[in-house]
Amino acid sequence: MRIILYIYLVISGVGEMWSQTTFQPKPLTESRKGIIYNKELTFDFTAHTNGYAFGVSWGKIATYYKTNYYYAGFGEIKHPKEYRQNFKYINTLTGQASNSFVYGKQNNFFLLRAGKGFKRYYTEKAKEKGVAVGISFEAGATLGLLKPYYLELTRFENQSRPRLSSERYSDENADVFLDITRIFGSSGLLKGVGQMSFVPGIHARLGTHFEWGAYEEFIKALEVGVMVDVFTRSIPLMVNQQNRPFFVNLYITLQLGKRT
Repeated sequence: MRIILYIYLVISGVGEMWSQTTFQPKPLTESRKGIIYNKELTFDFTAHTNGYAFGVSWGKIATYYKTNYYYAGFGEIKHPKEYRQNFKYINTLTGQASNSFVYGKQNNFFLLRAGKGFKRYYTEKAKEKGVAVGISFEAGATLGLLKPYYLELTRFENQSRPRLSSERYSDENADVFLDITRIFGSSGLLKGVGQMSFVPGIHARLGTHFEWGAYEEFIKALEVGVMVDVFTRSIPLMVNQQNRPFFVNLYITLQLGKRT
């Protein structure tokens, strides 16, 4: 009986020692803070090959490595042939200075985008500092806002003094609209807002995602990739230039935000 009791005590002591050395919880300094967060919100600032965009993303942290999110934003797409110039004229009658303009531009094209996407990390940052690398994919609906582009054109009527006329492009005024010697400048961004037309479409983008201090409370990330916008009809941006119903752009996005 004493032998059995002795063996039991030895085994119990070894088991207790094993449990202490093997199953001891990790120190708090090795814990990963990202596990405690459920949601994130970021403000996105994007520059792409032919324009810009800015918006907001909000989502749910599904796992330690994956976040599902929604996006809403505003942007503009320009034609690759656009070139802004300014003759720096002064209207001697009114003292008005000329605005810069784009020769041959027919319309401004603004975009409202709404989509759904996900981010997936494939590497972990260091415990205190480092960069997590992953991919981001998003797709959704786009509403294009096509706004006529107006120029201040010099008109001569009845041999009187020349006057400025604010006009959009048409077949009737093409000879004057495209005569660079008759252009005083643009009429301003707000001119033509009431004449906007709407063009529905879709968009998608795929990028490589880099986040500094990933899994922490504050988000600081950079993303580079390719984005595609496709519309139901060709978008007339420039006169006498090829206009297409789709746009492919390279982009870079800065994200700043917070997890909760």
